[in-house]
Amino acid sequence: MAIARGAGTEIIRSIHADDIDATVTNLIVGIQHHIYTVLSIVFHAATWQASGNWVKCYIQAYDSKVGATDQSIIIFQQDMSVQETYVWNDKFSFNGVEPLDFTGPLSTVAMQDAIADQASSVSQQLRIVTENAADAGHVTVTYVDQNNA
Repeated sequence: MAIARGAGTEIIRSIHADDIDATVTNLIVGIQHHIYTVLSIVFHAATWQASGNWVKCYIQAYDSKVGATDQSIIIFQQDMSVQETYVWNDKFSFNGVEPLDFTGPLSTVAMQDAIADQASSVSQQLRIVTENAADAGHVTVTYVDQNNA
């Protein structure tokens, strides 16, 4: 049975990825008029080049403080050792695409509405990366996808 994805739907999704390393991996690729609520991110350091190397998860998104597109907004950066597991279970949300550009900082209702309207064509993404190419980890992300198209 297919999952309904049309306007007005809200579905829970998950993604699992293996061999996370120093090459940036997209975990969620935003779609216009969607809101993503991340419920948990579980990362396991399967093999690790050096104890203390970090794993970093961030949103590539619009910075409403300065009015800049395509900025890295860090969610967490965690030092790891081989066979450790890190669990991020603080919930957060982000929009599928950036707003039409405005001159920051966010200071008016119109600017706030522009963020909610998601009127640009620049996708926002949740991403993960490690410090070293020889690092290798596993990640599972659970999130809610609200389609407001």
